[in-house]
Amino acid sequence: MADSEAKWYVVHTYSGYENKVKANIEKAIENRKLQDQILEVSVPMQTVVEVKNDVKKPVQKKMFPAYVLINMVMNDDTWYVVRNTRGVTGFVGPGSKPVPLTEEEMQNMGLHESEEFSMDLEIGETVMVTSGVWENTTGIVKQINNNKQSVTINVDMFGRETPVEVGFMDIKKI
Repeated sequence: MADSEAKWYVVHTYSGYENKVKANIEKAIENRKLQDQILEVSVPMQTVVEVKNDVKKPVQKKMFPAYVLINMVMNDDTWYVVRNTRGVTGFVGPGSKPVPLTEEEMQNMGLHESEEFSMDLEIGETVMVTSGVWENTTGIVKQINNNKQSVTINVDMFGRETPVEVGFMDIKKI
């Protein structure tokens, strides 16, 4: 299947189940070997500054509560896998026909940056996180995802190596 056939679809979920649905779909992709048909599952987040006890703190909030975005090639198999994932109530679209998002809708939601950013990185290199929750944390690059413009690094958490996904803009090579 060609990537050009893949489009972004919106799936409605039970409120609070967005991350669980994302994890379940990703597991189904792995189990059914659908990596070439379901390319990305996303719960878009945005940073919001919350004030508690006079302390400003950046917090990640879901941009679209109760919705998950999926970049996929629509066919009977992929529709079935997504539609029958626990926590999914259905695709967004009239009746039972899923309707893909247009390029314009993607840009209006701020999800499709036209600016590409590439990183001169290789798996095994050490990087430092420059912003966000993991700021000043160093880790070894385990995976590079140019589509999502992110890397997965292992960080030491409670004495265990834990994989963490960090955007290209939030890291620097050391």
